[in-house]
Amino acid sequence: MAQFERVLIAVNRFLVASSLAIVFLIVIANVIGRYLFGSSLAWGEEVARFLMIFGVFAGAGLALRSGRLVEIDLFVALLPKAVRLTIRWCAVVVMAAFMGLVLWFGIQFVEFGWNKETMATGISRGIPYLAIPFGSFLFLCHLVLTCRKFVAGDFETDTHLDEVDVQS
Repeated sequence: MAQFERVLIAVNRFLVASSLAIVFLIVIANVIGRYLFGSSLAWGEEVARFLMIFGVFAGAGLALRSGRLVEIDLFVALLPKAVRLTIRWCAVVVMAAFMGLVLWFGIQFVEFGWNKETMATGISRGIPYLAIPFGSFLFLCHLVLTCRKFVAGDFETDTHLDEVDVQS
């Protein structure tokens, strides 16, 4: 299981970093093309948008691991430890149920859009829509692997994630 987790983190990081790096390159190419040559990539804005959405969906699980998801815990922090833990376990169940629904409806959304084409690139709309079920599935994997740490509030730092990658 530890090997699977290391591979999951490494692949997930690579996908997020690659998609955002490609977005950066597309945007820079469009800016340079527009201001220096008077034209830009017709498909650039659409592809950059799709890749940005993919990066956000794919990165949600990594954000969960490191405690970077938005959370308001002012009142929960004031409660006794047993109540806090119960509330955090309830939060895990709610997150799992919500992401399960997003996964389910994301698959239906992909099927719905598969026979429709995007405006600029002419690819199936189902292809960029795959970010929804894919990201939801990744989030669920991270949630299952880290739910105990999440409940305890023991979030992984970037250096800890690096150590997880190196350990055997």
